[in-house]
Amino acid sequence: MTIAGFDEARGLRTGARAMVILPFLASGNGRANAATLRSPEAKLAEAVGLTRAIALDVVHAEVVKLRSVSVSQLLGSGQIDRLAGLVAALCCEVVIIDGPVSPVQQRNLEKALKAKVIDRTGLILEIFGERASTAEGTLQVELAHLQYQASRLVRSWTHLERQRGGFGFLGGPGESQIETDRRLIRDRIARLKKDLEEVRRTRGLHRRNRQKAPWPVVALVGYTNAGKSTLFNRLTGAEVRAEDLLFATLDPTMRAIRLPGHDKIVLSDTVGFVSDLPTQLVAAFRATLEEVLEADLIIHVRDVSHPDSDAQSLDVIDVLTSLGLAPGQRETPMLTVFNKIDALDAEQLGVVQAEAGDDAIPVSALTGDGLDRLQAAMDTALRAGARVHRISLPHGDGRRMAWLHSHGEVVGQSSDADGITLNVRLADKDKARFDAMA
Repeated sequence: MTIAGFDEARGLRTGARAMVILPFLASGNGRANAATLRSPEAKLAEAVGLTRAIALDVVHAEVVKLRSVSVSQLLGSGQIDRLAGLVAALCCEVVIIDGPVSPVQQRNLEKALKAKVIDRTGLILEIFGERASTAEGTLQVELAHLQYQASRLVRSWTHLERQRGGFGFLGGPGESQIETDRRLIRDRIARLKKDLEEVRRTRGLHRRNRQKAPWPVVALVGYTNAGKSTLFNRLTGAEVRAEDLLFATLDPTMRAIRLPGHDKIVLSDTVGFVSDLPTQLVAAFRATLEEVLEADLIIHVRDVSHPDSDAQSLDVIDVLTSLGLAPGQRETPMLTVFNKIDALDAEQLGVVQAEAGDDAIPVSALTGDGLDRLQAAMDTALRAGARVHRISLPHGDGRRMAWLHSHGEVVGQSSDADGITLNVRLADKDKARFDAMA
């Protein structure tokens, strides 16, 4: 696809010098939520982490306190003049604004600061664009980019000569070209949506086939960088990308593992959650979490070494609630894992263990501490709600006999000339899986 000013190559140079700004308007409605639990400094630290996730060199970061928001510039004139001086002195090529920036504000800020300006939405889109590797993930991210950029074609184009980031736009010749690009973008969006529907149908077929398989599915969820992939690797022996990096995992990964009491379960590693997810990426984000909807067990992995662990947990619960998976919404059991206890000192570890009680499991995915208890809890949760079923099998059906002994608790057995009758305690999903076996 060729659109004037459109280039699918990344427009942010690796190692480019960046400044991160958090506009902070001191106001609140008194409601306790994830946003109110986070300090401005914590929000800024996360924004710096997001910026570094696309290999930008953060040379300055600060919270800019606002009395009010300027409709045309976002920040006050004095603040802009001061920041422009810092941008020039530090040779910054890009300024990250951790928050929403309108097209008009972006244009004026870029003109005043003489640097590329990217808001939180654009930044997360850049990260998703770099990380997505599956066909669906790539299509979803391109669609989100186009929807985001389409809203920005209303701005004047001639002020910026350099290529814009990710799926960005260059300066253009005028209104007629903008209208042409709008039409081309609309056509591309329509094609992407059609392609995505086909991918979803294919994935739906695969998921239905897995539902017929005689193995339970366990899904790992949690805030980005909580250690899900490290835990996934520790449990499966896989080598999924696991780094101290926000959004290291975007595309879901599934592996079969053995668990005490089960001959096989399927473990799924999912995309990490994040606060203030851009609206353009909500559909893409939820699409990657559809596997969670079919899980037999959800494991919520929390980074208890992080100062914002409680706020991050609320963000995760909010997303699960939107999917209909929060505690109380569905019967799917959930375990909470307090990860990264290896990063705590003795006093902090004591506090975490007291807080965990019987409701959470302290572990270190890095060292393996606590994993035996986690695996036992997984086995117990997968067997929860089991009922005793009377099942008759013909003589010689050793495969299904072995499956029942592996996935259930045989509490009684008798035989006659017609075959063998077992009383087996099975969870409802395991009974359905048994019934689906040929």
